[in-house]
Amino acid sequence: MDITPLLNDQQEALVKAAEEAVLEPLADFPHIELRSGVEPWDKRRTAGKILRIEIPHKAHSVSNVSADRPDPVMLIEAAHEGRQSHLIPLRIARMASSPFAFLRGAAQVMAWDLAHGPRTAIDVVLNGDAHISNFGLFGTPQGDVVLDLNDFDEVTVGPWEWDLKRLCASIEVAARDAEVPPSERREATLSAVAGYQHTMNDLAPRGSLEVWQSASRADDLVFAGIEIDARSQAVVTKAVEKARRKNNQSLLARVGERRTDGGWRFREDAPILVRVDDATREAVTSGLERYAETLPRERRFMLNRYHVVDVAHRVVGVGSVGTRAYVALLCGNSDQDVLFLQVKEAVRPAHAPYLPGMPEPYASHEGERVIYGQRLLQGVGDPLLGWTTIADRPFYVRQMKNMKGEIPVSRMTGRSLMYFSHAYGALLAKAHARTGDASAIAGYCGHDGRADLREAVADWSSAYGDRNAEDYKAFQDAIASGRLEAAADPHL
Repeated sequence: MDITPLLNDQQEALVKAAEEAVLEPLADFPHIELRSGVEPWDKRRTAGKILRIEIPHKAHSVSNVSADRPDPVMLIEAAHEGRQSHLIPLRIARMASSPFAFLRGAAQVMAWDLAHGPRTAIDVVLNGDAHISNFGLFGTPQGDVVLDLNDFDEVTVGPWEWDLKRLCASIEVAARDAEVPPSERREATLSAVAGYQHTMNDLAPRGSLEVWQSASRADDLVFAGIEIDARSQAVVTKAVEKARRKNNQSLLARVGERRTDGGWRFREDAPILVRVDDATREAVTSGLERYAETLPRERRFMLNRYHVVDVAHRVVGVGSVGTRAYVALLCGNSDQDVLFLQVKEAVRPAHAPYLPGMPEPYASHEGERVIYGQRLLQGVGDPLLGWTTIADRPFYVRQMKNMKGEIPVSRMTGRSLMYFSHAYGALLAKAHARTGDASAIAGYCGHDGRADLREAVADWSSAYGDRNAEDYKAFQDAIASGRLEAAADPHL
């Protein structure tokens, strides 16, 4: 008697039971129910181990190019729909500046590739765009500087490994741009997965309150499985010192100028920073008044002490170029008591065609989706996060330059590249553990001694680096043929 079908049925039943034990990352609960608990963490870790039956670690090494894969240029063109047409050539030029810049702007391309690859049954609140330039420094309300994820435009609910793969692919591609040897590139991607694996195993048995309160202060970076080296510490120290000098007053000195009546206004720097007409200024100001209703009451009290004195349009990033992004200058007690707020259009996330998305009510307003996702994923965050609607378009609002800074990982080599790759993998694990089932993910990843997942994701990242290079070449060819129009200067 052939027992293979019976064994397959048993495995299928085992996997189904394991999936049912995994905690949901996010749901639209009408109320809090405190009368029943969840499965113990060690049982959920076992459930994660069982899920390897369905998607073994080695499955993540595969990066097949499907015959029905869309033209990557077509996917990028589709992402331009609804954007400001006069800025699209600038977006194209910025993406064309390097393979890594292309990867940053081509989130829709990788979303298609990830959606047509293996997928575990463990979902989290997904950053959706966790490349290495979307980690950075920012200030807390208490004046500390922390290192964490800092861009959430693509946030949604989806499989944890999609974020990890985008992180590792970005390390591979950026390291190629920096002419890092293949062996070092592989070590860096292995280090990122190890950071994720180490940290998720560390968090799995911890209390939920401890996980939620976990934040990584830049002056005291501690990650499981690695110690900071002297060179990396020097990079952090320099970046923190620079970030501390970035505040509302320093930004005013850089982008503000006095009007003839003595008040402040933005200093134009077209096309990056352009003042808007009266109608747009009025619309943005009204949008900020509605935004205030999304803040906690105590924050509304504080915001009410300010008034808008000028509004400008500001081009930001690579992938975001072409979206409507305003910056508002507000004054309070005096014209030296200033507050800058970024008012940025929120568009449909890249993974939306392939995932159910956020539950209601967060799915009905893209700005609310972004802000809710940011509040869930960051250990500490901006107290002035909120959302609004302007001219029937969704926007989100946050502070500008509140001690924000960056770590130049995309240009690193050697030990520093290894350290920060590990650190960003660890930070991603911390973010996922806040809403996902850390125990189940740890069980799936395996203990620190298991290298098969690390090796598989490193294989995938190397293969995706080749694919990104091919897509980048197709993108450049589209520019050369006139299919796409690129601005003359991508640094504008």
